[in-house]
Amino acid sequence: MQLSAAIDDFLLFLSAERGYSPHTVRAYRTDLSQLAAFAADRLVGDAHDVSLELLREWLWFGTRAGLARATLARRSASARSFTAWLSRTDESPNDPGVRLRTPKPGRTLPRVINRGQMQQLLESLEARAAGGDAHAVRDLAIVEVLYASGLRVSELVGLDIADVDLDRLTVRVTGKGSKERVVPFGVPARHAIVQYLHSSRPVLAAVMTSDESVARERRALFLGARGQRLGVRGVYRVVAMLLSEMPGNGPAGPHALRHTAATHLLDGGADLRAVQELLGHVSLGTTQIYTHVSAERLKQSYRLAHPRA
Repeated sequence: MQLSAAIDDFLLFLSAERGYSPHTVRAYRTDLSQLAAFAADRLVGDAHDVSLELLREWLWFGTRAGLARATLARRSASARSFTAWLSRTDESPNDPGVRLRTPKPGRTLPRVINRGQMQQLLESLEARAAGGDAHAVRDLAIVEVLYASGLRVSELVGLDIADVDLDRLTVRVTGKGSKERVVPFGVPARHAIVQYLHSSRPVLAAVMTSDESVARERRALFLGARGQRLGVRGVYRVVAMLLSEMPGNGPAGPHALRHTAATHLLDGGADLRAVQELLGHVSLGTTQIYTHVSAERLKQSYRLAHPRA
C-alpha cells in the first residue's frame, strides 16, 4: 500500500474507531505528512518500506533543523503509533517504530497568576460587564468558568447550555478521548453564567441565521459575534488580551487559567487525586507538575522572607 494511502487509513482509524478529537487527528496528520514527504525524497513510497533507519534519519534531520525536544518527542510518538497500526493490520511485516527512541521533552513550569492578580483581573472584568456590553458580560463568564473549573479551552467551547447545572453548580464536560466527567464550579461563576444567559447570550444569538447548518449552534453555551459557537481562537484572543496587561512571563492563553486553578487548589490544601479528577488527567504524574509549581512558590517566598535564605 502506498504510504500516503496508509496514513489516510490510519487517520480514519484514529477518528472513527479510537474516537480521537479533530485537533489530535490534525496533529497526527501534520507529523505523518511530513514523514511521507521526507520518505518520498528518499524514494520510499510504500508503507512496507518504512524502516527504523528512515525514521531515525527523519528525527535526526528535525534535530538539525532546530526542532524542540517536545516536537521531536511528538513526532516519534506519531511514528510509533502509525507503524504499530501498520503491523497490526498486516500492512507491514514488522514494526520498525518499536525501537524508535527520542529524548524526553523537557518540562517547564507553567505560568501561574497569583491570587492578588487574579482578583484584580476578575474585578476589572466585572467593571466592564457592569456597563451591560454583551461581549464584556460573556468574557466575564468565560474567565470565571475557566478559573473556577480548570477546563481546557476545547472543553469550554464544546459546552452546550444543557451541560450546565446551575442548581448543583456542576458542568458536564467531554474531554480528551471523548471521556465525560462532571466538574464543579463556584458561586461567583454561577452568577456570571446566569448574567450571561439572561442579558448577553440573547443579544449574541439575535444575529444567528435560521439556516439548518447552524441549528446545532443554538445549543452552544458561549457564542461569538456572529451568533455561532465561540471557537478556541476566540477564547484565546480574549484571555491573551487580558493577561498581556498583567506582569509575568510565560504563555498568556487560556491554559494559564487552568494552571492557575490547579495550583491555587493545591495551595489551598486540595488532594492531588481530587485535582487530577477535576482536570481530567489520565496520569497522576501529569497533575504532579502543579506540586512543583507550589514548591517553587514556597521557595520564592522563603528566599524573600527568611534572613538566612
